[in-house]
Amino acid sequence: MIDHQVRVRPSADRLPREEQLAWKLAAVATGTQEASELDPRAATTAVDRIIDNAAVAVAALRRRPVAVARAQALGHPTPSGASVFGVAAGTRVSPEWAAWANGTAVRELDFHDTYLAADYSHPGDNIPPLLAVAQHTGRTGADLLRGIIAAYEIHVALVKGICLHAHRIDHVAHLGAATACGIGAMLRLDTDVVHQAVQQAVHTTTATRQSRKGEISSWKAFAPAFAGKAAVEAVDRAMRGEGSPSPIYEGEDGFLAWMLDGPDASYTVSLPGPGEPRRAILDTYTKEHSAEYQAQAIIDLARTLREKTGPLAKVRSIILHTSHHTHHVIGSGSGDPQKYDPAAGRETLDHSVPYVFAVALEDGGWHHERSYAPERARRPATVELWRKISTVEDPEWTRRYHDPDPSRRAFGGRAVITFEDGTVVEDQLAVADAHPCGARPFDRSGYTAKFRTLTEGTVTPTAQDHFLRTADRLARLGTTDLADLFPAVDTDAVTTADARLPKGLF
Repeated sequence: MIDHQVRVRPSADRLPREEQLAWKLAAVATGTQEASELDPRAATTAVDRIIDNAAVAVAALRRRPVAVARAQALGHPTPSGASVFGVAAGTRVSPEWAAWANGTAVRELDFHDTYLAADYSHPGDNIPPLLAVAQHTGRTGADLLRGIIAAYEIHVALVKGICLHAHRIDHVAHLGAATACGIGAMLRLDTDVVHQAVQQAVHTTTATRQSRKGEISSWKAFAPAFAGKAAVEAVDRAMRGEGSPSPIYEGEDGFLAWMLDGPDASYTVSLPGPGEPRRAILDTYTKEHSAEYQAQAIIDLARTLREKTGPLAKVRSIILHTSHHTHHVIGSGSGDPQKYDPAAGRETLDHSVPYVFAVALEDGGWHHERSYAPERARRPATVELWRKISTVEDPEWTRRYHDPDPSRRAFGGRAVITFEDGTVVEDQLAVADAHPCGARPFDRSGYTAKFRTLTEGTVTPTAQDHFLRTADRLARLGTTDLADLFPAVDTDAVTTADARLPKGLF
């Protein structure tokens, strides 16, 4: 790996493009190996992510934000476009709108892959726009695989090197750059074209984190889809010869200087050198539970503690000792009263670790729909327990969260439950059971089981089998096979959801 120092530069320096971070990202993407030369484990993980994305997308098809995005996409039909989850086979829409609809479906349940380092990310958000462009341009499965590996490489590198959330910038700014790189690698574009597309994508997808603060709205699901759509459009413009704000990262009025650490900003971004294998996708991990990733280990911890606690009505207080990130983003350190509001929507509840821990402790598990039902959130005993739960930052958990060794990194915490009689029950868990270092790491069987569970009743067993076989031979798929990466669903339920929507412009 090569460590690249990135800092703000005055316009008078006329920073050569080869020294700009956007160029270096583009060069790594366009230098990605062909599918046959990729690390076999990385290629296998890319297939896992395609299966995972399809599972959570199908499970979300009847939810309102997904129906809205799908309806908007269907207003832009084109014969040579791309497929949309939940729509009859053969229906195609413009690729940027397919990226919008499918990206929203994948993100809606907060249930797919994650990577946490200096910043947050869901690298699987790169796949919907890549798949849309691949279909539209007649690419093969091998081309798509190359693009996915490149996008993950760039996304993980940026998340490791540049923290956005400290300045309340939403993490989709890194997603836009990664998606532009992935598309460029897949289409085998020249590095200078990808360089311009990256800069346009970063410029147009920088937004604040208010989408994940206070009363969290459905925009949380739309935000990465918007970044994917913007990246597709940025690549299109760059291919037509259009330039971009440059240098977008280092410029004195650019991203680092005004959105992040200011004129004295300096970051280190580590990227593979020429010929080095692209393995960053192996550092990412998926979710067993439909909730913010930092709540995954907390849910598993609650399942364990439930066997030790006895009657929860006698609990006096519960304190979760955890990292800075967990305390301030999804814990009581956020200062958001909505995190304790029984009338809050799903988007807020899945970012409330006190709520998640209370329900998991009561139920001994987690369900992507039942655990968020309004009647579940308003249950009096749950509300009483929920409001006894708080979080505190523990410096040791913060240190473990940022451990440079992925095998020692921890995203969990320690729960201390105090009862009315003074009895204390406590336990801790460093990583979720499904994490690569956890008690039951996900492998292909885990992804397959998750897919079958989430698509049951919507996708027939025969159609499930066909999809899984198609995904498994991703690197060998021809140009007409990519439509089979969209499981055939019972469209009646989807049509019913769409019919309930008010009309828009399209």
